[in-house]
Amino acid sequence: MTSKTLIYAATAVAALSLPAMADARGMRAVGSSTVYPFAKAVAERVARANPRLGTPIIESTGTGAGMKLFCAGVGERFPDIENASRRMKASEAKLCAANGVKEVTEIQVGIDGIAFATAKSSPLSGVTTKDVYMALARTPFGKPNRAKTWKDVNARLPAIPIRVYGPPPTSGTRDALGELIMTAGCDTNPGMAAVKKADETKYKQICTAMREDGAFIEAGENDNLIVQKIEANPGTIGIFGYSYLEENLSQVKGLTINGIQPTYENISAFKYPGARPLYVYVKNAHVAAIPAVRAFVAEFTKESAFGPGGYLRQAGLIAAPNGVRARAQQAARNLTPVKFAELK
Repeated sequence: MTSKTLIYAATAVAALSLPAMADARGMRAVGSSTVYPFAKAVAERVARANPRLGTPIIESTGTGAGMKLFCAGVGERFPDIENASRRMKASEAKLCAANGVKEVTEIQVGIDGIAFATAKSSPLSGVTTKDVYMALARTPFGKPNRAKTWKDVNARLPAIPIRVYGPPPTSGTRDALGELIMTAGCDTNPGMAAVKKADETKYKQICTAMREDGAFIEAGENDNLIVQKIEANPGTIGIFGYSYLEENLSQVKGLTINGIQPTYENISAFKYPGARPLYVYVKNAHVAAIPAVRAFVAEFTKESAFGPGGYLRQAGLIAAPNGVRARAQQAARNLTPVKFAELK
């Protein structure tokens, strides 16, 4: 039996089991730690409004790890929803397709900002994307990183040790950090354009590979733990989603990046360098068997949740522009599959 035949057979068995899934379990979502608190709030609303559907299970696995679970197959054992702090990658779409996950709906549920925070007593108050790159890159502009303090990076910054708690490689926040902040800092060197043209892989490595000598510390998917670390260790920096900064402003302060404060207004207008969209991905093959899926995405895109006093707004989720919200609501209603070929 060929591998392709095996995939088709496995998909057929999974499909046969789908009608019984609603009785076997409720909705299950995996993915982003950034999206997690918002998804949890949505799940609680769904459970209160539709007790018969049960409480959706929301797991904080990180975007990358969640994608692997989500794309592993169709059937009771596999998640129905993937929460993501970046867009699905072409490689992940290929994994989904190989495992029989043929139709996936993409819904942008809001905007977030990658916040850099430090203790209120820290003398560090603002950095540039170049400062961050020079401080955290393993090989800034292709050379070994020997910077010990922020002053080594930029003479205008204080002479405090570079010690940054950030997301692991499985996190969408890590991907966004590399794309939005590190690469922007890397591109300040005109010579990097030639490197990119000659060798895209080498360029990406130089621009996004993080230090492994203790200056950058992977803190897992628990953003609350990062807040605790920076509060207890003045001078250190934590990187996480904007909602965690907003929630903890009595203990920590946000750093400006390129002179722009991480605020709701600046992120919603994409003025802040770390602004990024957040997504929910639906496994369409599970929708008929798990009624809570439709209720979940409808609730996540409800207009009132983002208005004055809206519970998602109060939780720190930033509303997308009107046109994007309208498309998200339509996607939640129609569940039109994303075209895998358009993903990068």
